[in-house]
Amino acid sequence: MTNYRSIKYKVPTLNLDGTTEASPVEGEMWYDSGKFYLGTSLSFTGSWSSGANLGTARYMLAGAGTQSAGLAIGGLITVSSNVTEEYNGASWSSGGSLATARYSLGGAGTQTAGLCMGGDTGSFSAVTEEYDGTSWSSGGNLATARNYVAGAGTQTAGLCMGGGDAGGKSVVTEEYDGTSWSSGGDLATARGSLAGAGTQTAGLCMGGHDGTASPASNVTEEYDGTSWSSGGNLATARYYTTGCGTQSAGLCMGGTLSIGSFSNVTEEYNGTAWSSGGNLVTARGGLGGCGTQSLGLCMGGYGPATTNVTEEYDGIGSYSELFTPSQGL
Repeated sequence: MTNYRSIKYKVPTLNLDGTTEASPVEGEMWYDSGKFYLGTSLSFTGSWSSGANLGTARYMLAGAGTQSAGLAIGGLITVSSNVTEEYNGASWSSGGSLATARYSLGGAGTQTAGLCMGGDTGSFSAVTEEYDGTSWSSGGNLATARNYVAGAGTQTAGLCMGGGDAGGKSVVTEEYDGTSWSSGGDLATARGSLAGAGTQTAGLCMGGHDGTASPASNVTEEYDGTSWSSGGNLATARYYTTGCGTQSAGLCMGGTLSIGSFSNVTEEYNGTAWSSGGNLVTARGGLGGCGTQSLGLCMGGYGPATTNVTEEYDGIGSYSELFTPSQGL
């Protein structure tokens, strides 16, 4: 067989049968950009690299969208922020300001159809806003006002889970239909400052602050559109963390381990268990995140000072280049 060599690459996007490939599988073959590839048993860990800095440094912000079309929403500077910034994979630019400045809010959706909910305005917020790629408009209020929530899903099928309420932690889950919120199944473990990922019918939440003396949580739960069930625990318990991806290909990055101790840990979820990913360049909590397990994005945060740092994740798989059609076998 000619031109056989082992390569460390991003995953090809197309299988021989025309389906999209999420990650390399040993023994499977791909075709991409005029070449055939074979999945090997080698394993490489993804890595973070520096992206363009946010225009406005802040923490406790929300993220939405993708690595090449991201949103950084709200947050805390010295006061609550209404700033929105849009990322194109190379730089941040100003987007439309939130109508209600707040921090510790949840985010979901895309850069042109974004959603943010809840947060802190000096008191618990129920405010929901929808983004059209230019400006924010009012959506239906949450039934339960709270801060430090996690968001997931889309603008027309959103999910808001956990957070802090009058008791300091919440089990509440709400589902959004593009107009109003309705009650979903309660979390098994009440938490705030948790991370969310996935969709309204296949949601994921992990970590958080459980209100105890040693509050960092390693709990993961999976949502089926009706109820939450236990998933595999994080290896590193943390709060003020963030996440992205799907229920079967999730990413959890950064966070706070305890007061004054910040994490650079990244973990990858396969639908059952977490495994180690590449560490963040800058350890921090209170960061925003979006994207996928293979193309993640995180921005801002605190550790131990407010930062405008942006990092991009390259979740790398392993496969071998076999041949081009012109070479033959």
